[in-house]
Amino acid sequence: MKPTSAPAREAASPNGQDKESACRVALVGFGTVGRSVAKILCDAGQSAVRLTYICNRNVARKKQEWVPADVVWTEDINEVLQSDADIIIELIGGLSPAEQIVRRALEAGKSVVTANKQLIARCGPELLALAAKHGSHLEFGASVAGGVPVLPALRTGLCGDKLHGIAGILNGTCNYILSRIESARVPFSEALEEAQAKGYAEADASEDLDGGDARAKLAILALAGLRAKVAPETIRARTIRPIDAVDFDYAAEMACTIRQISRAELNGNTLFADVGPCLVPSDSPFGRVQRNLNLVLTSGKYGGDMAFLGAAAVGDPTAVAVVSDVMILAEGLTGGRRKLASSVATPIISNDFETAWYLRFFVRDRPGIVARLAQILAAHRLNIDSLLQKPGFQKASLPFVITLEPCRDSQLHPALEEMSGVEFALRPCLCLPILR
Repeated sequence: MKPTSAPAREAASPNGQDKESACRVALVGFGTVGRSVAKILCDAGQSAVRLTYICNRNVARKKQEWVPADVVWTEDINEVLQSDADIIIELIGGLSPAEQIVRRALEAGKSVVTANKQLIARCGPELLALAAKHGSHLEFGASVAGGVPVLPALRTGLCGDKLHGIAGILNGTCNYILSRIESARVPFSEALEEAQAKGYAEADASEDLDGGDARAKLAILALAGLRAKVAPETIRARTIRPIDAVDFDYAAEMACTIRQISRAELNGNTLFADVGPCLVPSDSPFGRVQRNLNLVLTSGKYGGDMAFLGAAAVGDPTAVAVVSDVMILAEGLTGGRRKLASSVATPIISNDFETAWYLRFFVRDRPGIVARLAQILAAHRLNIDSLLQKPGFQKASLPFVITLEPCRDSQLHPALEEMSGVEFALRPCLCLPILR
């Protein structure tokens, strides 16, 4: 299909500004977020930038009357890349062809704004270096917690500090499911079905439930905030699928609740990183986050702790983050990204955190169970902190909890492997860090 030709450019916008002086923006991808971005860019108040191209498959079915007549609609990405657009917004997602489009745009000297977390998590440092080489810029503030301006804050408001830790609730789907189990004590399967019905979870929610989405976002936060190059697959991701309503009962006895926490701590040349369900105090910032909200906490050497709370990545909040990046580029506030491209380290990645631990068992009740588990823990030099057993459960399937004093992950897991072979266990032991 041939693109729609753009009519002759008017000399001035409706508010009187010279349209030729506005920064020219091309939008690649016209899905939910893309539509929201286009609406903001077409608003008469956005006079510093001007939307000139919209590129999408089946573009004839995508056209909207509210888009100005001089915007070119096209299916040909080559036309966009060869145009006079100053900024390319990539919103098609995934790695292919998004990576090729972004590379070509940067090589052509065009700046790029993207919300593509997988692309930035896997190729961010390389793309930043490519942008610097060709005198262009790469912005990705919407790639993590689209409704929370944490990445711009890391680049500007906190760039004077030396951050050593970042932790967050980065996946709204998991937070909705866990907070729903907490509030209604429903089974995991029911909470998942409800999240899918409300549009918070995909039909195949594996990327969310098993931590893949959150660890990609954590890799981006580590890049932006800790100046650490991290391949997402090197970060351990633990699933939330084994979480049961009874775990919230036991957590409540400890004045805690359960959330999927993504955390990264930089200690010298080692980055300790992990994604998965954890016990957190109910009155902590993490414990108070409900439904599909996101929260990011940063820890700095000089500035201490900072918190960023807001909506998860949905259409309008993410679009605001995308347009904010566009405005940053249009106004020339781009020095931070070049500094980032030249100051990224490659640390050793470890999940060997030292924390207290929550161990939940389902067993066929009989004498000697606790003694046997205590014997295994003692053999691995692990100290029991408490034993919790709520009444009212059938002896054929009895849940109880052992909590441990702080120890290293590497010290605990040999004991877990040994305990997995005991004949009275009905399910694998659920092991969760306790974050205080």
